[in-house]
Amino acid sequence: MLNQTLIKDFEDNFLAPYAAKSYNSRGRVHKEAEHPYRSIYQRDRDRIVHSAAFRRLEYKTQVFVNHEGDYYRTRLTHSIEVAQIARTICHALRLNVDLTEAIALAHDLGHTPFGHSGEEALDELMKKVGGFNHNLQGLRVVDILEERYPDFCGLNLTWEVREAIAKHSSAFDKGEKIKGLAPQELPTMEAQIVDIADEIAYDNHDLDDGLTSGLLEVSDLKKIALWNDLESKVARQHPGISAELKKYLIIRSLIDLQVTDLIRQTEQELNRLKIKSSLQIKKRNKKTACFSPKVLALRKPLRALLVDKLYHNYRVVRMSIKAKKFIQELFKFYIDKPEALPPGIKARISRDGKLRAVCDYIAGMTDRYALDEYKKLFNPYEKV
Repeated sequence: MLNQTLIKDFEDNFLAPYAAKSYNSRGRVHKEAEHPYRSIYQRDRDRIVHSAAFRRLEYKTQVFVNHEGDYYRTRLTHSIEVAQIARTICHALRLNVDLTEAIALAHDLGHTPFGHSGEEALDELMKKVGGFNHNLQGLRVVDILEERYPDFCGLNLTWEVREAIAKHSSAFDKGEKIKGLAPQELPTMEAQIVDIADEIAYDNHDLDDGLTSGLLEVSDLKKIALWNDLESKVARQHPGISAELKKYLIIRSLIDLQVTDLIRQTEQELNRLKIKSSLQIKKRNKKTACFSPKVLALRKPLRALLVDKLYHNYRVVRMSIKAKKFIQELFKFYIDKPEALPPGIKARISRDGKLRAVCDYIAGMTDRYALDEYKKLFNPYEKV
């Protein structure tokens, strides 16, 4: 049977020298005996998957509010897609896939309902006490808010997964420097890969959702060289296919092109820098995982199109305004009437203060729950 000795042997023999080895983990805040046949990072992944916060991602949305349609991406499907992309990259680079998967599945646990609109609303409402950041909230979720064990609060995840949650950074995110999590260091190579896998996933899947919703038109994409090149290849290989199938094949090709480029360019960097340890990765002043200059240039107009035509589309802007209104009015109601909070949330006020307790409650809501709560509190004909 697999045991900790065999896990160590496997990591020593298969993983690259710059991978994060489970037996070198900086450990957990609360000491625990290790599992006989699962690595420390496998246990982290399993704890995340079984958490309430992870399940709630099913009804937290990316761009489109949940009731707009059930075929759009949610935070849950996005997290699974990020994990799949990141696993592929890390396996090719001989990194620690268990750590990678745990980080990918946890990276959005701190998100509010209604995507970035909800976060912006809470950040403004919490300005007097430091604001709101979903990376820090994700760390708060796994360290404090999840209640699964009698001996400690939170999930008691490893230092490396907690560091990756706090330092997660992409075009929409800013990694945070937290005392106790080596603020002067970059995160592990596995965390860096998840950051870029996150960008690959949401760029391409927002593109898919944008076309499905009609907010993006294929004619918009005809202006993009990268899209045209891949569309021509798909048309040559599969003449006569439907427009819908062509769209899927082009987006799949976009993902494959970026993943392949990232693997090759990162491997070149690792060889050029003669990286021999995970510590070398962390001590650098810039991330080692990267795209080639060519692919970075090709991605740029596609990402600009998403911002202009999708994220700033009037329908998305309207959804954003509505979402902020829901959050603001719920927040004000709970602050003014804390006696209307559920008993478990109200009990946290003495420990965390009223603002933080209400913020935690709202941040943990799904889109659907927040909308239902809003109707119960403000619609006189709705049962409470």
